[in-house]
Amino acid sequence: MTSSNENIHNGLYIGGVWRAGGAGEFDVFDPADGNVVATIADGNEADGTAAVDAAAEALPGWAATAPRERSELLRRTYELMLRDREELAALISAENGKALADARAEVTYAAEFFRWFAEEGVRTAGDYGVAPAGGTRTVVTHKPVGVAALVTPWNFPAAMATRKLAPALAAGCTTVVKPASETPLTTLAVVRLMVEAGLPAGVVNVVSTKRSGPLVSTWLSDPRVRKISFTGSTEVGRTLLRQASDRVLNASMELGGNAPFVVTDDADLELAVEAAMVAKFRGAGQACTAANRFYVHVAVADEFAERFGNAVEKLSVGPAAQGHDIGPLISARAVEEVGSLVERAVAGGARVSHRAATPEDAGFFYAPTVLVDVAPDADVVTQEIFGPVAPIVTWTDEEQMLSLVNDTEMGLAAYVVSGELGRALRISERIDAGMVGINRGLVSDPSAPFGGMKQSGLGREGARAGLDEFLETQYFTIQWPH
Repeated sequence: MTSSNENIHNGLYIGGVWRAGGAGEFDVFDPADGNVVATIADGNEADGTAAVDAAAEALPGWAATAPRERSELLRRTYELMLRDREELAALISAENGKALADARAEVTYAAEFFRWFAEEGVRTAGDYGVAPAGGTRTVVTHKPVGVAALVTPWNFPAAMATRKLAPALAAGCTTVVKPASETPLTTLAVVRLMVEAGLPAGVVNVVSTKRSGPLVSTWLSDPRVRKISFTGSTEVGRTLLRQASDRVLNASMELGGNAPFVVTDDADLELAVEAAMVAKFRGAGQACTAANRFYVHVAVADEFAERFGNAVEKLSVGPAAQGHDIGPLISARAVEEVGSLVERAVAGGARVSHRAATPEDAGFFYAPTVLVDVAPDADVVTQEIFGPVAPIVTWTDEEQMLSLVNDTEMGLAAYVVSGELGRALRISERIDAGMVGINRGLVSDPSAPFGGMKQSGLGREGARAGLDEFLETQYFTIQWPH
């Protein structure tokens, strides 16, 4: 890595300069043991305005930069991230608690956004045609939306940053970035690699802060900011959308989820368990795409629960640095909230069928848990868990099951495991979700449009759609000589 301890300490990156924050400093903690990982700058509203100043000044030059030149910067950053994969993975594990295997996978996934948009950014899209009435020609082109505010969550500190930065820069936008206060170090490390790759001053500006609301409000009220891209809870997303509406701001929102995992009576149970382990326990279940509720046909429910539960009991829980499968949750509050959901489910008649062991050391650990005999309307089913708990609901009637699956305001991801592919596709088409994993436990890919329906968000990230989120369509009507 090319970063220094001084840079990690200073924190803010504005206009090509590392600087202290106007609100002082704050500590970043390792959720596995509560130790301080680093102390970084705490930005305030004045820092936020300075970041917009820098981004606005850099915008004309960056927007005019040839797509190939922008592409080469992204490609070099991709290569640098792979070069430093182990260091970045260790950093993710230190501030997020994620198991090292998951952290390495995240770095590879995160880097791929730079490669994908390096390639996609040079494939300029447009149109040309004769107007139906004749006498004119129509030329359709695209231009960068402008200064983009990017607000990222703590659960994927590398991937959520690159999934926004890469298309924004490929489109010709400049950016102001607010990483989550729990996990700002990974974003800062990625930006240092971008600087090493040749990032011009002002194109990317990072303001870490403990006071997210005032900083983001400053950006949303600044007329020079023309785009907000946010990943986080639906509750916060609604608030930001209300603020964005005051200026009719271009908004992309990747919000909460409540992903169903459907297992049919003809499913390959070995495959179902393999997919369930990935869909549920990647990142200790702290993902918006995590399988949240399991709908298993009654004919295979007992066998699935037994196989699944045995796999869960074998999970090793503990600090990532010690090589465990499952790390801690992000905070003590997260542990309390997950525990409360389980307690209420058990009080309502559910039963803990299988549970992994947890360390007795300090840290925010919660045991991976399988619940059976769960009521369809239990809170642990209807609310997003964001932890390593798998509640199983049985079903016999497909129509009734689909009614339960779609009885939510969330519609981000879903999973279907079925022996007959045609049946899996028919079920998937009837699920109100933006992404469906069929016979597999992953849905994310930089080349695919990531996003949800209903209150799970607006817009898409990844694929060509991810680039379009940072572009405005413009057309020219040209008088044509007879």
